[in-house]
Amino acid sequence: MTSKPPLALATFANSYNCSQSVFSVFAPDFGISKDLSLRLAGPLGAGIARRQETCGAVTGALLALGLKYGKGENGTDEDKKIAYAVSQDFIKDFETQFGSIVCLHLLENNRMDSEDGAAAIAREDMFNSRCTKYVKFAVEKTEELLSR
Repeated sequence: MTSKPPLALATFANSYNCSQSVFSVFAPDFGISKDLSLRLAGPLGAGIARRQETCGAVTGALLALGLKYGKGENGTDEDKKIAYAVSQDFIKDFETQFGSIVCLHLLENNRMDSEDGAAAIAREDMFNSRCTKYVKFAVEKTEELLSR
């Protein structure tokens, strides 16, 4: 195993969101600086702009998968098909492991933008007890899919 999962977890522990933590460990492999990757993935955290929709660990992984498999300027429709297939494999595995890819559901329907929800998230230390699992899984699964 590479050092990517611990590096992603250290990034997360440094107040970066799930998407940034996942994407930033893969971006340099594709010529994108860590700084740029952190800025690109920044708005995707907390379920996309704190809307608690698609989990940031998922969006960060999909960005990384797109760097390898996505259709670029000189790409083909086959590239697009492959990117969708690999992304669907990732999503299926994440859902199988955790039951959802929706941030709100992954945090037991506690809303970050409500006083009660934020208190429950803090009381149960969900960012550390849950989100770290999502980040670690996303990095490990992305490594596996990138090695195909």
